[in-house]
This record gives sequence, structure tokens and C-alpha cells, in this order.
Amino acid sequence: MIYLDYSATTPILEEVLDTYVKVSKNYIGNSNSLHKLGVESKKLEESATKQIADLLQVKPSEIIYTSGASESNNTAIKGIAFSYQNRGKHILTTPFEHSSIVEPLNYLKTLGFEIEYIALKEDGTVDLDAFQKQIRKDTILVTLASVSSELGILQPIDEIGKVLKNYPKCFFHVDLTQSIGKVDVPLKYVDLASLSAHKFYGPKGIGVLIKKEGIELLPLIQGGKSTTKYRSGTPALPLIASMSKALRLIFEKDQSKVSKLNSYLREELKKIDGVSINSPDTSIPHILNISVKGIKPETLLHALEEHEIYISTQSACATGKESLPVYTITKDSSKASSSLRISLSYLTTKEECESFIQVLKEEIQKLRIR
Repeated sequence: MIYLDYSATTPILEEVLDTYVKVSKNYIGNSNSLHKLGVESKKLEESATKQIADLLQVKPSEIIYTSGASESNNTAIKGIAFSYQNRGKHILTTPFEHSSIVEPLNYLKTLGFEIEYIALKEDGTVDLDAFQKQIRKDTILVTLASVSSELGILQPIDEIGKVLKNYPKCFFHVDLTQSIGKVDVPLKYVDLASLSAHKFYGPKGIGVLIKKEGIELLPLIQGGKSTTKYRSGTPALPLIASMSKALRLIFEKDQSKVSKLNSYLREELKKIDGVSINSPDTSIPHILNISVKGIKPETLLHALEEHEIYISTQSACATGKESLPVYTITKDSSKASSSLRISLSYLTTKEECESFIQVLKEEIQKLRIR
């Protein structure tokens, strides 16, 4: 099997799974219970939370546990909108966002909020000068991903945050889902940030919303004591502990070879007739978006699947046939409707990339003959 869909989800590491099993067996108490078993669970929960906070360089009190980045994004966006709508209803975002940002914003539109796209440069990054001119007195939120899930475009988060520092009534939310463990994203000027454990070799079903102190949110889930007042539910201690382990491990991994693999793929893909590379050269090396002229992406995806090679069309949660991120960059509808995403990992080998290129060439040739 050749797995090239790491941006959709990653395999859980054995060490992380081992932590999940051990905690599930040995810490059966609810960490909010007052008896001995609850106290033991609470100690482990606090220890895991401190490790996560230290790794992300935030305070433990700023960690809110969620079911994943989609819930974190929804909590941040709706929470700010409903808590601070007295300040205004203007929100800025980009055309590159994950559906868990797009759909909450679409919902807020129905309630009278105004959603506007941020001005971008040719490479897809925020045009800081134009962006500053878009901020209004009634702008309450800027929400965007540090790395585009489809194209791998890395936004200048620190620079955007410095601009917003001059607008204290506007909050800055960043979706870190595709950057954790791949590239460093400073959070000094970020108010809220989302991440999901299954993107960095942890378990599915657990994520974090970082909420800086002094910010109030209207919770999505209400109903009792948990780790914070912003998200009710029994603390999922096995998931929390194993996510903490996964986060520590991913920061220890050497990611340098991913750039070499990306360069190899780019050079080989350029040699294949009809293949276009949509990801800008400045994108992070872990994500490489392409289009193949005249072949439906689903058809090519399933042809590769016959060889146990796995890539994706758009992102795993994308809706619609045409990719808005790809169209924004290429201004080409045919490329936007035929995009494929190859996503790499420190686990990916040169041999896997060579095999992928060879099979891709063969399948494109077969499909064109048909």
C-alpha cells in the first residue's frame, strides 16, 4: 500500500495507541469525581493538559477540548459571533477555507452577518496592505487557516496578527489543522486556534480550541461540568492523554525529507503531458495539488486505488465539484473541477513516490486511450 492522503488523516502511532489502551484500562474514574479514582484521573488530565499547553506555548487554562478541529472551528466562529455581535457583524476570511469554517460562516450570513473575502496576492497569501484597508469598525472576527488544506498555502500568521493588534475589538482565529507538526506557526497575536489529533498521528475524535484569556464564548454544547465551562461533557481522558503523547512525538520528528520528496514529485509531474501543478512553489511541501487534463479526478483516483495507491480529490470534507481554492489560484474552471491532492509525511519514502509516478503515468495513458 502507498498512502499519500496524510492531510485527510494520519495513522495512529503504536506508542499513542498504547497510551490510549493503558489509560482506558488504568484510569476508569471520571476526572470530575471527588473520590480517589476521580482524583487520580484529574492528575493525569492536568499533566496531559500542561504538556499540550507547553508544546503549543499557551496556558493550560487556555485549552478547551473538543471532538476535533471542525467542532473547534464552529465553537470559535459562532462563539465570537454570538458573544460580540453588539460590536458588529463583519467577518473576514479567505476562499481557501475548510468546510468547517465555510459552513458556519454561511449560517451566520442567514442571521445578518456580513462575510467578506480578504485580499490576496498572486501566490494566495494575504495582501497585508489591502487587508488592513478591509478592516472596519464593525469587523469582529478574522478567521482563516494557517495552511490551506487543498493547496498547502502557508499564510503569514504573525504578520496578520500584528496588523490586528491595532484593532482590539476584532478577534483573530486560526485553523492550525494542517500546520501542526509540519511548520511552526507563532500564536503570540492569535486569539483562538483550532487543531485535531488525527492530523498528527493521534486518535480520531479529539481536538483542541485554544482560547486566550479574557475572551468569552457562547458554548455550542451546554450541560454540566467538564474541563472548562466552554464545552460540556465527561472529559475523554484516554483521548486527551494519547493526543498529548502524539503532539510531543510529532514535534520530535524530522520533517526535512518531505521537501526533497515534494521537489522530486514536482519535477516528475512536470514531465507528464496534461498534468498541471496547482500548489504554488511557496506552499508547504506536505501538500501538492495537481490537475490532469481531460480525466475526471474520481476516475483517476479509483484507477490508482486498484494499485493500492491512495490520494484524494480536493479535501476529505470538501463539498461541491469545483474547488474554490484551486479556481482562486489558477482562474481555470477545468483545473478547479479536476484537482487531486497528494499529501506527504515523514513516513513517506522515495520508493513510494517513484512507484506512484510510474503508476500515474500508466493509468493516465490507459484512460486517455479509452
